[in-house]
Amino acid sequence: MGQAWPSGDPERNAETGEADVWPVDVTDQTSFGGVSLRACYGPSHRLLIIGAGQLSEYVARMAVALGYRVIVCDPREEYLGEWPVPHTEVFREMPDDLIERIGLDPNTALVALTHDPKIDDLALIEALKSPAFYVGAVGSRANNAKRRERLKLFDLTDTQVATLHGPIGLHIGARTPPEIAVAIMAEMTSLRYGVPVVQSHALREAPSVPQRVE
Repeated sequence: MGQAWPSGDPERNAETGEADVWPVDVTDQTSFGGVSLRACYGPSHRLLIIGAGQLSEYVARMAVALGYRVIVCDPREEYLGEWPVPHTEVFREMPDDLIERIGLDPNTALVALTHDPKIDDLALIEALKSPAFYVGAVGSRANNAKRRERLKLFDLTDTQVATLHGPIGLHIGARTPPEIAVAIMAEMTSLRYGVPVVQSHALREAPSVPQRVE
């Protein structure tokens, strides 16, 4: 990764055939001004989902539609059946072993969705030490507070633990698995494109109060 688009000669000149290449930190849209063509090339974005439950299925379907290469990891015997989401990869090894094998880069996001600390925490320990652009974990505010305390017992800094998105997803009042999946992908999309989203963690846990219509 390098710098943003530099100024100067065009990247690709349609009249002369001249071309230049620069490393960049941002992904720009392809543009053509009649003479010069500007395009950004790089690895595809990946999403590693820990857990093969119902929520994972909805997250995977949305992520595939958004252009992610989706990888699902779940070593639990009760989830050894057929995974229903096409165009995804499924692995049955422990998540920390998988992460060590495939690696996590700045184009990768990880979401831990099993509700099982023995599995989710293994993935989070490795992911929070990596350059992954998004690391999130399902669970309530109280459960995520306990999770952060557990993670600090390992070789993670306070700064690394603070990057965990938990409770996961934007606070949109989501209740059902499809709604929670929307919240997760919305937050992930904002991070992917560098768009700041400011929401209070207290708001994320605020109870839904029915409104009375007079």
